[in-house]
Amino acid sequence: MSRPSLPLAALATLAALALLPGPLRAQTGAGHQHHQHPPSVPAASSGDGAPAIAPTNSGAHSHSDANSHDHSHALGPAGSTYDLRWLDAMVQHHRGALLMSEQVFGAGSPGVGALAHTIWNDQAQEIKAMLQWRRAWYPEAPVHPVTLPAGADPDAITALKRLSPEQIAAMQMGASGVSASNRITWFLEGMIAHHGGALEMAHDALAKSRNPTIRRLAREIIVAQRREILVLRHMLRHDGLNKPEYNQFDRLFTP
Repeated sequence: MSRPSLPLAALATLAALALLPGPLRAQTGAGHQHHQHPPSVPAASSGDGAPAIAPTNSGAHSHSDANSHDHSHALGPAGSTYDLRWLDAMVQHHRGALLMSEQVFGAGSPGVGALAHTIWNDQAQEIKAMLQWRRAWYPEAPVHPVTLPAGADPDAITALKRLSPEQIAAMQMGASGVSASNRITWFLEGMIAHHGGALEMAHDALAKSRNPTIRRLAREIIVAQRREILVLRHMLRHDGLNKPEYNQFDRLFTP
């Protein structure tokens, strides 16, 4: 039996999905796996094979400090606890993307459900990797996610405080506030803003972290989120939406 031809809108959406990097496109099938292996990003290690943290530059200037639209993504100054703080913040941010994606897994709009599965799988893999790095690099850290209070010592783990539920919700960027009236637009617009937050955090890491593994992941996040924002904008244009705020993160597209 011959396959039914796809409508032009669906073909256009599939063409846009082709912009996604290989590891993302591989996950656009109908099913999704909730148990993924972490991405193959090698951990930075010392000569004896143990994970190591390269020294940070406390004088580095953050791109997101100067331009951030949302202070919930502020990670504080560089210091020996910066990578720990960044990992905890990015894990919470990624979990917000999981919650958002789950809301549209069964979407009938062409390409939306597949993209949601892709985002879910990709970010779930990165969460697993980041949690592994956290355990290996900071065995003395509290098990709960942490942040640095204003004015506290960025080199002292004892100065870190537990992230509050409000701070976690801010990092997840309202992932639970799904709009019942237009779930698809809520997801597409919300994911552009969500990816923008990840771009800001990735640039913050490039400005402040000297850990090659963190920096590599930050660059990969920038490339992946940039391409997905282009796909999200394409889908919104298909629905007749093209707002100026969809382009507000273009300044962060280059690592």
